[in-house]
Amino acid sequence: MKARLIRIGNSRGLRLPKPLIAQAGLEDEVELCVHDGVIEISSSKSPRSGWAAAAERLRKCDQDRLMDPGTPTQFDEGEWQW
Repeated sequence: MKARLIRIGNSRGLRLPKPLIAQAGLEDEVELCVHDGVIEISSSKSPRSGWAAAAERLRKCDQDRLMDPGTPTQFDEGEWQW
């Protein structure tokens, strides 16, 4: 499909047809990358997306432990009250 760049202030823009946006699963925010002269538009992933599934996989493999031992504090040395 061919498209034409349009002038937007000092920049240039591209209008994407609604069916293409829906097919690609794009929302209001996207990621742009350039690889070998090709502009790639992809959906913007939220931070930590997929972390819950990864943690669940670790738990099932009994690998959900702390990597470093905890550092004791003064509260670990004796009994204390609320």
